[in-house]
Amino acid sequence: MKKLDPTVLRETQYIALWVIIFSMILQAIFLIIGKWNYTVLLGNVLSGATVILNFLMMGITIQKAVTKEGKEAKDTIKLSQSLRSIFLFVIAVVGVMLPCFSTWTTMIPLFFPRIAIAMRPLFRKNRS
Repeated sequence: MKKLDPTVLRETQYIALWVIIFSMILQAIFLIIGKWNYTVLLGNVLSGATVILNFLMMGITIQKAVTKEGKEAKDTIKLSQSLRSIFLFVIAVVGVMLPCFSTWTTMIPLFFPRIAIAMRPLFRKNRS
């Protein structure tokens, strides 16, 4: 495999940081409302790790796709998106079906990267 592009690494680190921050907030909320137990932590760890890995895999796929031509690049992206969606779905089903994972903390972190991406313009250094 080629070396990981610095942009892919930087953006994955950004997503990972926010997933960790949001996960800590989620854990705190469950603790405050008195509903915290080990399943809350396990569900959060399962989904948090999954979404970070998903984002990294997306970045790697895009890194590979930019070296390809038109249709081949499009097909690479499309296949990756399909496989990553199936992966997320399987993890969500496992998290919901197994009693060792909290359903809420398995599902909520799946949205953390979208929130982090939406917040990205607030923290961008180079504003034009």
